Amino acid sequence: MSRGEPPCAGFELTNHEREPFTYTVAFTFLSESGEALETVKEPVPSVGPGRTVKRTVTMSGLRPPGAGKAVQVRIARVRGVPAAEAPSQGGACPSSGVHVYADEGDAAMGLRVLGLHLENCGTQAYRLNGYPQLQLIDEDHRPADGVKVLQGGSAIASGTGADGSPQSLVLQPGEQAYSGLVWRNTVGGGDAVNVPYVRVRAQSGAPAVMVTPELDLGTTGQLGVGPWKKDGTRGPGAGGASGAQAPERPPGPGAAAPAQRP
Repeated sequence: MSRGEPPCAGFELTNHEREPFTYTVAFTFLSESGEALETVKEPVPSVGPGRTVKRTVTMSGLRPPGAGKAVQVRIARVRGVPAAEAPSQGGACPSSGVHVYADEGDAAMGLRVLGLHLENCGTQAYRLNGYPQLQLIDEDHRPADGVKVLQGGSAIASGTGADGSPQSLVLQPGEQAYSGLVWRNTVGGGDAVNVPYVRVRAQSGAPAVMVTPELDLGTTGQLGVGPWKKDGTRGPGAGGASGAQAPERPPGPGAAAPAQRP
């Protein structure tokens, strides 16, 4: 490649599972001296069982000054979820009528906060009442044991925006709701627990969506989940269809309030 082009690398990925999987591969670009320049997450959607696909990953910018003649790349992490359970944010509306996905979360002093988001992308009102239903999944895609899921973020820490009582919500097309996952990366006696995946159902009977929050739970054995709340900052019109002020939300990355590991 020329020095005026962003560094890139080709890769192959094979699905060894028995059903189509959607993957996210994290690549770290390194300078000639081994210094990390950038980590890029490359999505590889819906790879059929036994199939191998070839892709190219590219840095988002040009070769930085001082990177040297040869920019290296290494695979930092690979995560995969069943294609039928892959989260979606925008694009074609799933048959469920809702997009469900997780954000990047926030971290401060061992306290983690990560948002779960739901958008009504269908044509009918969507009703919610209560908490998302969660199943923790380990790296081998088996149910993870030994972790208690507690209702309410305040069971872990206060002031995260994932507390309060459940309310009956009606989301009109285009409106959104959010919940929050709260945990601490505190390590005491015993082995630390890391759970890469969480299978999320918006409510009982809803289709499952598998997100990848990379729960580094330490030895706490606890995860808090907040109730669904309407996100008044999005949707049709200011403040959503109701015009109500946005409720308190989990703090985003870089927030001063206490907040949030392929």
